[in-house]
Amino acid sequence: MRARVATEPAGRRTGRTDVRLTAAVVVAVPLIAVVAWVAAVAPPAPVAVAAVVVALIVPVVTAIALLRRRPPVVSPADRFTLGRVALTGVVSGATVLVLAGELAPRTWLVAAVVGLALALDAVDGYVARRTGTASAAGARLDMDSDAALLMVLSVLVAPTVGWWVLAIGALRYVFVAASWIRPRLRGELAFSQFRRVVAALQGIGLVFALIPIVPVPLAIAVVAVVLALLLVSFGRDIVTLERRTEPL
Repeated sequence: MRARVATEPAGRRTGRTDVRLTAAVVVAVPLIAVVAWVAAVAPPAPVAVAAVVVALIVPVVTAIALLRRRPPVVSPADRFTLGRVALTGVVSGATVLVLAGELAPRTWLVAAVVGLALALDAVDGYVARRTGTASAAGARLDMDSDAALLMVLSVLVAPTVGWWVLAIGALRYVFVAASWIRPRLRGELAFSQFRRVVAALQGIGLVFALIPIVPVPLAIAVVAVVLALLLVSFGRDIVTLERRTEPL
């Protein structure tokens, strides 16, 4: 009797191949870009190595999560989000060069890369709605990539406006950490236009501070206003969640 051999459906095999290729691109793009950037700047070897390693952290973590996704599907919206992840890696490498004094804190090239990353952030949600491919996995990927980009941008902007700007990038992580201790903070929040606008303003304010022709005092003022609005937004959400009679 011939033994039956279990075969994987062709669609699933194609999906796995697509996911693997996409994950490889997400890692390869920042690797190639930052290696080229390092070669052009020619920093000391330790700085060069640090720039490449740091550039790969967010893309590699995202790629691993992507490879573990079940079912193995990459939606059209995910591709825009993953493009933002790759650019976050590039900006992370540039941030190391800035902190090491090998790159000016504000350059047009860095501002352009950040601007492109933010543009992709504006597109992925629209694409998900238009193509009917919105999913919990995609929303989580979008949220995590947003948080990572904002954290990197906060560090990048800090030499220009002051290290207090790290609060913009850190607030979401602090909120998540607090939810481990306070279960009420894990509850679902209704849609808020104010929250949505403030979320958009974070990136806009940070990239504004990176534009070389913007006076530093004006950059500081704009970023300070963004931080104040962000604190109000988080404060409103915390009050809303705490007022609920039972934790969700």
